[in-house]
Amino acid sequence: MVGGRRGTLLAALLAAWVAAAAAAEAEAGSEQAAVPEERSLVRPMTASNWTLVLEGEWMLKFYAPWCPSCQQTDSEWETFAKNGEILQISVGKVDVIQEPGLSGRFFVTTLPAFFHAKDGIFRRYRGPGIYEDLQNYILEKKWQSVEPLTGWKSPASLTMSGMAGLFSISGKIWHLHNYFTVTLGVPAWCSYVFFIIATLIFGLFMGLVLVVISECFSMPLPRHLSERSEQSLRSEEAHTAEQLQDVEEEKDDSNEEENKDSLVDDEEEKEDLGDEDEAEEDEEDSAVTGRDEERSDALDQRPPGEAPEDEAPGGETGDNTPEQPSLAGAEVAAEDTLRQRKSQHPDKGDKGDEGPSA
Repeated sequence: MVGGRRGTLLAALLAAWVAAAAAAEAEAGSEQAAVPEERSLVRPMTASNWTLVLEGEWMLKFYAPWCPSCQQTDSEWETFAKNGEILQISVGKVDVIQEPGLSGRFFVTTLPAFFHAKDGIFRRYRGPGIYEDLQNYILEKKWQSVEPLTGWKSPASLTMSGMAGLFSISGKIWHLHNYFTVTLGVPAWCSYVFFIIATLIFGLFMGLVLVVISECFSMPLPRHLSERSEQSLRSEEAHTAEQLQDVEEEKDDSNEEENKDSLVDDEEEKEDLGDEDEAEEDEEDSAVTGRDEERSDALDQRPPGEAPEDEAPGGETGDNTPEQPSLAGAEVAAEDTLRQRKSQHPDKGDKGDEGPSA
């Protein structure tokens, strides 16, 4: 009897303890349910709402879930977002795995990457990413000393829009490759072969489309217009050929005139040389005839029977006997040179006559 009562008492105590523990857990659960979960003030940015950063002042963070450096700055970024209302700035974040197009638009190459935007003008923030430095960057307006991303580098430009398209396509291809290899269990080399074949087929298809578009927009010319164009081309070719012939004829005429002028100049030079030779010959002839006349006059004036002054009595010559043969030799030499020049002068005349005939 005593043992049965003790067992009943222990069972009752155990049941009371379990009930009290269940009640305590229920109260704790109700208290947790009464306190709402704290909401993050960091706004996720996607390809559909990224244009919000073109108005007002923003700070953006590009991150990846697997990046350790990005995880270290998460708490600092949350704290900075809580004080965003005080700093009058909006805070956002971009997951480059889910939004490859935005990473291409901002040309993100390192993680984490921070950007400051003020009325559509973007600047790259290269600080440590802690709350104090971010707060000073905004309050002290340090972003004004940073060179903005203008021109084709601006995320809102047409060039970076094309870059965003390329990055988004590459992201889709990467997701498709993971689907083949992870979900379906296809070998990686089979996935690569599939993408290579798909690229070739797509290139051929686009080439065919370009050919069709060019054929549609480049209409052929009517037949009469094509004939006219051919005739005009032929007439232009004939005109150019005639112009070339005229140029060649002008060149030939100019060459002939130059040759004639050169021949005339040569003839004039020859005539001048001939006149000079004749003048020299006349002077020499006059000199020789003058000497002969003087000698003959001297002989005529000598009395008969008187020997010349140069000869001594008895037929012997005096001191001036050697001079008589020298004078005679000089006269003979002068006559010989005169004859040679006369013989050369007709030859020059003959050559001059042959030149023009040629």
